[in-house]
Order: sequence, then structure tokens, then C-alpha cells
Amino acid sequence: MRLMGLVLATAAAVVITAGGAPAADKKLRFALVPKAMNNPYFDLSRDGCMARAKALGNVECVYTGPIEHEPASQVQIIQDLITQGIDGLAISVSDAEAAVGVIKQARDAGIPVITFDADSPKSERQAYVGTDNKAMGAELGKQLVKLHPAAGMYITQSGGPAAENLNDRLAGLNGVLQAAGWKLAPGSPSFCNDDSALANQQLADMYAANPDADAIVPVGGWALFAPEAYRGFVDAHRKQYDSHKLTLVMPDTLRVEVELLRDGYAQVLVGQRPYEMGEKAMDMLLALKKGEKLPTINYVGLDVVTKDNAAQFLK
Repeated sequence: MRLMGLVLATAAAVVITAGGAPAADKKLRFALVPKAMNNPYFDLSRDGCMARAKALGNVECVYTGPIEHEPASQVQIIQDLITQGIDGLAISVSDAEAAVGVIKQARDAGIPVITFDADSPKSERQAYVGTDNKAMGAELGKQLVKLHPAAGMYITQSGGPAAENLNDRLAGLNGVLQAAGWKLAPGSPSFCNDDSALANQQLADMYAANPDADAIVPVGGWALFAPEAYRGFVDAHRKQYDSHKLTLVMPDTLRVEVELLRDGYAQVLVGQRPYEMGEKAMDMLLALKKGEKLPTINYVGLDVVTKDNAAQFLK
């Protein structure tokens, strides 16, 4: 994907803006703050944000956040945006509790704040746009039961232990699978902190420690964002996968993931709509800036991709 606008790299963050207009234009500057800039999932939210800001004309999308998944760095970046007088904030919250204070600071300064992708429901954020994460976790579980009706043992993996959205997915996943008689593998979930290399290493380690596991169902697609490493992991266990002794149900539907599914490296993907989250974030912040009311919770839906419809998604 092509980056748009100005890219400014610092030790703490990368800032990408769409618009780049002089101050005299009086464009509203709305910041989209992901959990981590090195996570390609958020590239889609960035692209949606940039496209919608350009279409609106009077809005500039400022895409900035920590390079890696570091809740303390995210809080510092948000504080810097408040100091700079940003006109609105859309945050994918790394740590729901840690964000409460900085979101209050923004609201006390009169800055509209929404969350996208990952919420902080106890904070003073005015609205959330993103996935119904408990429903996503439940859908991952349902897809596994559909593929593997006989209950067995499953391995799962998460990102950060304080991420509200991921904890909701785990609750939805575990609820469906445990009700169907499935057992959680010892050591699950592992936490990769949104690091793709670590995610793949953890999958390898968890499966080595639990060779009788019947399925791997992470609640985020981190391992697949490093496709060569992920292919290596699956190929190392190709016999179990091809004989259906190991079922792989994976989250998200980035292009690289759909290509992996098409090529036989997962049975099903349950995907979010991050591009739409970025688009809607700009509309929602503009509405709040105008003094309009918004629904507190705004879901954007899910997609289920199998080999039967993978070609359609790749178009």
C-alpha cells in the first residue's frame, strides 16, 4: 500500500498526514492513533482515514502512534497531540485502564475523543467504532466447531493482556468452544504484544508443548502478517494439517492472509473491516465537532472467508 502525505519518523512515532494544507485553510486536524505503526492491520484504517479526509475536504487525517505495541508510548503521543491542539482523537486503545486518564485530559481540553478497533469503555470517550469483539471471538469458535465437530483441545494467542478488544474476543471464543466441550491448551493464551515474529515463535512453541492439540485459533492475525515465517510453521506440520488433525482458524482478512488461505495455510478467516473504521472515525469526529450526538457503540461488521470466496475477496 502507498503511504500518502508527509512521513516524519521519530524514535517514538511516525506521523502521516493527508491534506498538508497551511494553517490559513483552517482544516480540522483529526488524529487516528493505532496501537502500533508496525502492524499492517492498521495500514487499512490509515488508508480509510486518509481517503475520507480527502473526500471531506475540510478535514486533515493525522496518522500517528507508537512504532511498536507500547501502551506508555501511546499515552505520551496522545498527550503530545493534546498539547499541539489537535481537533479530535480516534484511538485504538492499547491498555484500556491506562488510557482513562489521558482521554480525560483530552476531554477537559475540549477535544472530541472516540475509540476505534479497541475500546476503553470506562473512559470519557464519546463513542466507539469497530468490531463487536465478543461476537468476533464467538464466530471464530463457531467456525472451528463447524470444521471440527468433535471436541478436542485448542491453542489460542492474544496480543496485549490489557487490550479490551482482545479480551472480549477471548471471552467470546472460550465461551463458544468450552460450551461445545473443547479444552483450552495449557499456557493459552500466549501474548505476542502484536509482534509478528514473536507470534510465530509462540505458535511453534505452544504446538511443540501441546502436540495433541486439535486446533489453533488466535484472536488476532499477527502470525500471518509475517507470511514466510507462518508458512514455515504450517509446512513443518503439513502432515497434521493436511490430514485434518490440526485445524487452523485465523482472524482478519488482510490480502496477505487471504492469499495464505488460498494457498492452503488456513481453513477459514474471520475478518474485521479496518478501512471502514478509519473512514467512519473522520465522520464521527466531524459530527462531534459540530455538536451532534452519536450512538455510543458503532459496529462495522465481520467477514468470513473460505476457499470458496477467497477469489472474490482478492479482487
